[in-house]
This record gives sequence, structure tokens and C-alpha cells, in this order.
Amino acid sequence: MPPKRKNPPTTGDTTAPAKKRAPRKKKTADDASTPTSEKPSKATKVTSDIPWPPLFKHLEKVHRALNLVYTFCCTRKQLATTFSNLKAAVEGHIKKELQVTDIAQIKFLIPRAVHFEYVDEDLLQVYVAAGSGVSGKKAEKEEIYSKNADASGSRSEVLLFEFVDGDLKKSMVNKLDEIQRIGLRSEEIKMPTFSTNQMTKLINKRNENFESAVNKFLNDRNTAGEDPVECLNQRYLNYIPAETTRPDAPQPTNTIPLDIPKERKPISEIIEEIKNTTLYVDQIVPDGYRIIDAQEPVYGDLDFVLSQHLVNAIYTSRDIIRFYSHQAEAINHLHEGHNVIVSTSTSSGKSLIYQVPVLHQLEQDRDTRAMFIFPTKALAQDQKRSLMEVLGYMTEVLGDVVVDTFDGDTPLEERRRIRDEASVIFTNPDMLHLTILPNEEHWREFLRNLKFVVVDELHVYNGIFGSHLALIMRRLRRVCSTVGNSTVQFISCSATISNPAEHMRNIFNLPSVRLVSTDGSPSGLKQFLLWNTPYKSPHDPSSGRGDSIQEAAKLFSQLILRGVRTISFCRVRNACELMLQAVRTELGHLHRGDVGERIMGYRGGYTSQDRRRIEKEMFSGHLLGVVATNALELGVDIGSLDAVVIVNFPHSISNLRQQSGRAGRRNKDSLSVLVGGGYPVDQYYMNHPEDIFNKPDKRLVVDIDNPLVLLPHLQCAAHELPLHVERDIQYFGPSLPDLVQQLVRDDTGFYHPSSSFLPYPAKLVPIRDVEDAGYAVINTTSSSPSVLETLEPTRAVFSLYEGGIFLHQGRTFLIRTVNHEGKFAAVEAVNVAYTTSPRDYTDITPMCTHLSAPLPGEASTCCWGEVNVETHIFGYFKLDSRKRILDAVEMDSPSVVRETKGCWIDIPADILTIMMRARMNVAAGIHAASHAILEFLQMEGLRTECKAPEKEFAKHQTKRKRPGRLVFYETKETGAARVVWMDLGETLERARERVEECDCEMGCVECCLGNCSEGNLVCSKRGAVVVLRGVLGMEIGEELLSGEEEKGWDHATVVPAGFVRGKVDHRNKVKEEEQIEEGDGYRVLDVEEVCTMEIGCGVKVKEEEII
Repeated sequence: MPPKRKNPPTTGDTTAPAKKRAPRKKKTADDASTPTSEKPSKATKVTSDIPWPPLFKHLEKVHRALNLVYTFCCTRKQLATTFSNLKAAVEGHIKKELQVTDIAQIKFLIPRAVHFEYVDEDLLQVYVAAGSGVSGKKAEKEEIYSKNADASGSRSEVLLFEFVDGDLKKSMVNKLDEIQRIGLRSEEIKMPTFSTNQMTKLINKRNENFESAVNKFLNDRNTAGEDPVECLNQRYLNYIPAETTRPDAPQPTNTIPLDIPKERKPISEIIEEIKNTTLYVDQIVPDGYRIIDAQEPVYGDLDFVLSQHLVNAIYTSRDIIRFYSHQAEAINHLHEGHNVIVSTSTSSGKSLIYQVPVLHQLEQDRDTRAMFIFPTKALAQDQKRSLMEVLGYMTEVLGDVVVDTFDGDTPLEERRRIRDEASVIFTNPDMLHLTILPNEEHWREFLRNLKFVVVDELHVYNGIFGSHLALIMRRLRRVCSTVGNSTVQFISCSATISNPAEHMRNIFNLPSVRLVSTDGSPSGLKQFLLWNTPYKSPHDPSSGRGDSIQEAAKLFSQLILRGVRTISFCRVRNACELMLQAVRTELGHLHRGDVGERIMGYRGGYTSQDRRRIEKEMFSGHLLGVVATNALELGVDIGSLDAVVIVNFPHSISNLRQQSGRAGRRNKDSLSVLVGGGYPVDQYYMNHPEDIFNKPDKRLVVDIDNPLVLLPHLQCAAHELPLHVERDIQYFGPSLPDLVQQLVRDDTGFYHPSSSFLPYPAKLVPIRDVEDAGYAVINTTSSSPSVLETLEPTRAVFSLYEGGIFLHQGRTFLIRTVNHEGKFAAVEAVNVAYTTSPRDYTDITPMCTHLSAPLPGEASTCCWGEVNVETHIFGYFKLDSRKRILDAVEMDSPSVVRETKGCWIDIPADILTIMMRARMNVAAGIHAASHAILEFLQMEGLRTECKAPEKEFAKHQTKRKRPGRLVFYETKETGAARVVWMDLGETLERARERVEECDCEMGCVECCLGNCSEGNLVCSKRGAVVVLRGVLGMEIGEELLSGEEEKGWDHATVVPAGFVRGKVDHRNKVKEEEQIEEGDGYRVLDVEEVCTMEIGCGVKVKEEEII
């Protein structure tokens, strides 16, 4: 049975089951009692034999009254739970006057369960208005939206009380599930309603938790020999809220310095200080605190003599008098003429390894040329500044050596000058592919004198992107050889990976390279924490985990205020904005709102001017912290950083280690923290911290034999210089003779590009899985509108919708209008206390079969062809800071459809019937099987159709049925789906073995939980095994079908898939009479009908019994 998961995912706690250590072994009966997952259960009740003093009896009475009144108010969103609103009703229950000190004392006893503070009255009015059901255009007319700060800057505050230890479970009425499915505009969206039973359960649970908290406090004070009443009266004062607008507002008494110190304390002391605050409730997981000892420098010597000019320049600009051992080793190899790959830690001085040989060679020969290639413009600019610092002290000997950037931002009038005059150019793979190689006749002088090619951050070039770079490098070597230059040396630097030498050989097609991997650079003491977001009600798993972004924001703020310069990494842009907003809110709670202006966001979409400004302010030390996506994961130097806070597990262990390496770049002690949320992947690593520290880095793979990647590059190469099979097979491999037949052959035996690729083949061959920025977000708040940022079309669909809230640098903007034809959105700054989340669905529909082939066992067929990805936004939710739904807004928005390539396997109809007969959730099994395949492939740019819990676990059956099919599509046409199709049979078998051999009970990141947009909340490991065995034609044993009933099994959201229109291909001809439009040829099976069918375990059902 799949784990019980809460809905929506933002409020639930889902954990990955524990896994045993390698070597793997089958689970036996002896293992059955071993817990394998963190399952929600009731909190352990604390008892005490100590009589309760009258004060605590009074507080219990107050708590019960508050609990009852507050819970009732929560069902009336138009009623704000302020102290003044609650006071009279509570006093009616306790028969005494309610004092602020009463609530402060309760908060002291259950600090994480109560929110009690002054808030901006304007924001509260917006919150209440949103919850009252007033929205959209009506909201604008009633002036719900409050502009940022009036002219005087004055504002009033009210005292707000909230329980934050759990929420009422919501049940939508008036067919909200149907509206979520298909966006019915004729239906009215109703707000959530709450049953009396749910309210009673929540009230009782809170009362029990308070009783346990008091008993624990009394027991602890008794053990310490302290008077509990005296202790409470001394300590609760910190919890009395004060208006932040009052100049005499008392500051909280804690260990946070009044002013941010210029010299911080050691990290170990700061950790202990944080552990002694109310923030800490044992979030550091067992065995999740690791200390990595400091490393002393190891120096090395060169085997040759550098000029005194170069030595002086290095010393003056970098304060370096000796090279580290890895620097000396690599420079010596380069001096001997070898190709070199350096794989050492972040901030180990790798840039000097390629700068020194280039400068040394320029001293010997002023005609020397060098090309430095970086994956991003920001990194190229950063490294250019680094080289210019050294060059600035060598003007006597080198004169005015031209070093310049050649990228997409370089003005056209400057490009010829750079080409003719520059000794060193900083560029990226895109410019080499699109501009330099296609115009090789203009670059021949530069290429003839090209001595060094540096490709930094080589670990970035993996999968399809790596294959593109490998073929670009072969084209470069081919052109250089043709102009008489066969002595180019290649230098690469990489983060720590498992196969650096092999990867470099594959990328550059080199027979041998020299690997330098022993790091001689010094490093400070590194401390690593695995910080698990606590339950909403401490020690009560049934309450669900809190918001990991809010948790990370509190930790981030504590570090910043103690002088720890911190960077936080978030997986996606929206999380980055929410984190920045949460940090500023938390700083306001700590009465340090002014510090929020020294925290900035950094992500894609910002203008280049904004990004450069943020980099400069961070490097100068003006900014105290940055909240970023992986845009700052690479080695852009933004100054000394002391700590990294990673919000939720990133895409891989390698990403985690790369991000962690951004702290301690100046050899001081540093801290890395992984904040885990409620998602299965996060909880897997929280339960298995040893994998974070011991798991090997991933192996990087490139496939240059992929015809869908190789053939377009052959078209490009033939445009640069006509291809000749015998001469060029050394660059493009043994498949060249066959593939050139698709080019145009002349009378002399040379091959030229096909007419379909002319006149400029490179422009028809994209090398990255990225989009051009298509939508401009225009800030219309002032009389002079300006562009805030730009968004790619696929992001704009989910981010820009009228009435929604757009986040930029943590600030809220109301989206007034969206123009899809003109590709712009007009936004206006507003001061609101909520965000919005789109309600959408995405359907992946195969449209045309190009290639098909039977799978092993011949039970199913694997197809490749054209796929439509249709996304429809039918409304949005207004959410408060705790992700509670304030309002549901209907929206009329056209579907966005894009065409791409994909591969798919139709699951036999009898397998779907068998699963329903066994009361298995078919959608969960298909979803888990799809992720098992994706995780095994590790193919960039490939996605699957993720299943949403709102639909699969809905109370009422949905009319939006999806075909029973494993489908994978390309986010951008890169050829990945075609590659997968060619070997999908073997991939399925290996994925099946991995899932079956995994020792977990309900699925984990090792088998069938992956990078899922819905958080893997719809998952069935048992179902995945049945699906994989079914499509491979293997027997399905009774032990698989005899498990417990799975949640949502009776929803019938999956139906048998129909045939997809086909084309004639070279592998398999799809017969015309078999072509049936998607959705034809089947009927939906009723649940009762399936349950009464006589189906034996492992016995296939004839098609006529189902269709």
C-alpha cells in the first residue's frame, strides 16, 4: 500500500522509506519488523505525577477557550483572529479578563504552535478581504489592494493571534474537483468547508499537546530543582509582543547582536547559540552533523622558470608567492605539451592553472592566441576580470595585449576588431557554434595561431549538452587542422566527478590527457548540517511537516544577524522569491527589518544590469546575503561567503556538493546546511545522511554516436569545410560513411549541406535545452514604466495571469494585464500578505508515430514520434504565508500547446484491469514506473506526465481520463527521446530489476521516486512492478496482487490507450487499418464491473473482454 500522503503537498509530510545498506539483499521475514519509513502517527503523550499549580490550570483554561474560539473563527475567513476580536468570546468561557500576558505564557510553553505578534493593519485587511471571496476585478473596485507605503510612511498595527500547529482539512463543494480538472466556466468555485468532526479532532489534539507540554515543563523543572511558576514568570517576558512602529519598542532578549558584527564568532559557537534559541527543536537529524577538518596547504614547484615580470604580476595582483601542488603539477604538464584536466574542489585556484601558461606563452610569442570557453556569460566576465588584474602589472613586457569578451552581447561593430586584434577571447559554446566556426574564413588567422583552448566547468557538459559540445570541439579541431594548426592544447577544469579523464577524452576526442586531482589548496574547518523541517506540532507526525522555505528563512536570518555572510540555494525561481520574501518577513519579526534591504535575490530572468549590480554589491561586501537558484552554483566570485543554506535537496549529489563548496572560499571556517522538506527525496537523505557524505559523484556520459545529434553537426561541418569521409572519419566516427549519404555529394567526392539546412545550418541546430526570453514584465507603478525582467514563454504560462501576484526581489506585484500576442505583462507594486498559485493541468498526447518496435516479450510496442504538450491554466488560489487557501479564483485562459518529440509505451488493457481487480491505484503505478525509468536514464531534457494528488485522490471521480501509457517527452527537441526509444526495451528491464531488488517497502529515491513536479505524492512501488512486468510480457505473481487496498484505486482516472496515427518508417510499418485516433476504441470500465470480473493472477485477459 502506498504511503498516506496529505493533499495539497505543501502542507503534508511525505517521507521516503529507509533503505538498508549495500550490498542489496531480498527482504526476508526477519526484516518485516524493521521500520522502513517515517509514518505519521500520534504524538507521544507526556504524563506527570506533579500536581499542576493554579497558574498552569488557569493557562490550560485559557488555552482551551482560545483553541475553541480560534478554530471556529478559522471557518469564517472574513473574520481576522486579532486579540481584540477574540477577547470577548474567550472571556465568556474563562469568566475572567483575557490578558496579553496569558497568551505570552502559553506561547512560551508551546512556542512553535502559536503565532502572536503585531502585524500591519493594511496587510491584515487585504488578507481578510481575500478570504471573504472578493477577488479579481471586484477586488480592484473595492480597493482591496494596498499600495506600498503611503507618502508619510506611517502605518498602524494590530495584535494577531494564530495557531500554527496544523490546519483544518478542507473539502471542496460544488464540484470544485471538476473545475480543477477541466476549467468549467459555468460552475461557481466555492471556498473550502469544514466538518464538525474535523474541527473536534483538531481541538482535542491541540488540548492534548498543550497538556503534554505543561507536563514536560513541570517534569523538567522538577529534575532541575526549580520552581515552575517562578521559572515561567521569569522567561515568558520575551514572548510579549510589541508594536514594531513604536520607537521605544523593546528588542527581544536573545543572543543576536544588536549590530551586525564585522568579525563574526567561530561557526561552532554560532551553531550552539542557534541551538539554544526557541527556533531549535532538534531539527539536526541523527548523524547529520559532520565536521570536515581544515587542510593545510601543500605547495609544489615548477620544472621551468617564469619571468620575473610574470612572478611580480602574480604576487602583486594575488599575493601569491608559491603555487599549490595541484597548480604546479598542472602547469608543468601544460609546459610539456600535454592536455590537462584539473578536478579539484571549489575555490582551489584552478583559474591560475590556465592563466599562467597563456601569459608565459604570450611573453615568448606575441602572436599566440587563446580561447577561454565558459558555460555562462557571468562566469566569462568574472574570469576576464581575473585575468585583467594580472595583465595590468605586465604592460611593460606585453604592452597593450587585447583581452575581450565575444558573446551574444558583444556589439556587431566590435566583433571584427576583437577577431582581428584580440590575443585572448572569452566566449561560450554557443558563439563558437553559431559565429566563429561558420565564419572560419574570417577567423583563420586567429585559429592558425590558436595555442590554448580552455573549457571551464567541464562537469556542466553532460548528456545531450555534452554531446553537442563534443561535436563542436571536433569541428574546431578539424578547422584548425585544415588551416595548419595541429598543436592546440586543451585545458579543462571541473568540480569533483567520478570520471574526469575519461570525460575530457570523450569531449575533445583526445587519445590521452593528464589528470590532476590531488588538491593542495588550504581549506578551513567545514561543518555540514542536515536540518529537518519540524512537524507543525512538535513531535506530532500527524500534523505534517512545516514549510521548508519558512524554516530555512528563520535559519538564514539567524546566521545573517550574527555576521555570517550567507547564500541560500533554491531549486526553482518561484521558491527563490518566496524565500527572499520569507527572510525579510522574519527579519521584521526580529525587529531588524532594515537588514532586509541588504539581502537580494539572484536568478535567471533578471536583467543583465541587475545581475551585474548584485554581483558587484555582494563582492564589495555591501550585501550580507543572497538567495539564488543554481545560476550562482558555478564559480562566479561574489566574495567571501561563510555559509550555504540549501532549501530542499537539489537535483543530484553533485549539485549539492557544488553548492556547498560556495562557502569558505577564503579559507575560513564555513557552514553548509541542507534544509529538508516533506518531499520523499528530502526525507530519504534526512534518514540516510551517510549517502550525502559517502555516495560517489555521478559518472558523466556523452554520446556522440546519437544520429539525431551527430547528423545536424555534420551539416554544420560540411558548411564550414566540405566533408570527406576518409579525412574526417577520425573526427566523427565510424558512422560517418552512412550518415553523409543524407548530405549532398559533388563530383569530387566531397559532401555539402542538404538544402533544408541552408543557408546557415548552425542556426537550425540548438545546443541547449533553453528558450529565448519572450515575455517582458513591465512595472507600471510609476509614471515611467520599466522592464522588471523577462520570462521564457513556457514559464510565462504559469507565472503571468491577470489578478495573480508576481514576485520580483521578494516584493509583490499585481498582474494587471497580460498580452499574449505582444508578449508582455503589465504589473503594479502592491502591498499584500498573500501569493497566488495557478491551477492547471498538462496533458502529454502522442499525435503521430514515426517509429515503432515490439518490446521483449512482444506484449507491448515502443513508439517514437510527435507529441503535443498542452497546458491549461483555469484559475488560481490565493495562499497565505502558511500555504492556506484564502480564495479560489476562476480564470478564462487559452490552452498553450507546443509540439515536441517523445516516446511512449501503451500498457496492455488487461494489465490495467488486473491492477484494478487487485485494488491497486493504476495512476500511481504508472507514475512510479515512469519515474523509475527516468531516474535510471538520467537523461537531461526528458520529462514525463506527473500525476496530481488533487485529481488521483479526489472524493469524486474525474471526467478527465488519461490513457494507460508510459510517455516521455523532450522539453526541447534535442533528440533525447529518439535515443531512449532505441534501447527502451533494455532500459525497462534494468529499471524493473532495480525496483524489484530495492529493499524499501513503498518506493524511494533509489528506485521509483524522482524529480517530480507533484512531489511524488502519487506513487505505488507495487504498481510500478506490475506495470513494468506487464509491458515486458512477464508473469505477474500473486504476491504482487495480494497487497492492501491502495488509496484512490477506485477513481478510474486511467483508461486503455488507443492507437496513434502512424507513418512509414525504416524499422516497422504501422498498418493503416490499425490506425485509430487517440481515445477511440475503448469504453470506461466501471469499478464494480471490474471487481466482479473473474481474473486469475498472472492470466492475461482477452481484449474483447475489456473493450
